[in-house]
Amino acid sequence: MSIWWSLHLRREAASVPLARRLLLGTMETAGVDPDVCFDLSVALSEACANAVEHGGVQGPGEAPGAYRVTAYLDGELCRIEVSDSGPGFPARRLTRRAAPAPAVAPAPTPGPMSAPASTPAVAPAPAPVVLASAPAPPTAALMAESGRGLCLIEQLTDHVYVRNQPGHGAVVSFDKILKWREDALLRAV
Repeated sequence: MSIWWSLHLRREAASVPLARRLLLGTMETAGVDPDVCFDLSVALSEACANAVEHGGVQGPGEAPGAYRVTAYLDGELCRIEVSDSGPGFPARRLTRRAAPAPAVAPAPTPGPMSAPASTPAVAPAPAPVVLASAPAPPTAALMAESGRGLCLIEQLTDHVYVRNQPGHGAVVSFDKILKWREDALLRAV
């Protein structure tokens, strides 16, 4: 089973719960375990809040003040990607630890008038920077008033990847292995 969707949202606080509700509805309908749904919804909320706050300038071909959320549920894995058109991450944030991405590559992005694309291709993605490969113990960064978003995402998901887009903008992708309810209608086979 594969499900994917993509949203183009305004950089407004009201867009964050919209993305979270769509993700929760998708996962609950598919039969994903409630604890996994909760973790991913909090991680998505943090990534969207970061895009709303820091995703500043207009990128080429994007509406001013927009960001994109794409979610892929493919078999036993969920990958969520949030991209904005802001200044991107500082170089020091991108140098923590490099590693190859897992084998779920993004699906082609349909244009505004085109038919939906097929499910995501399974192929190697570009080598992003891995922030965490497993939850790490809480640090002083979690106690700070700002800067907690990526730390929370690291704690709630299995892998976190950040990179800057060519030109401008940041991309935050994170993966989590899915667990299914016993009564799941769309349980992965």
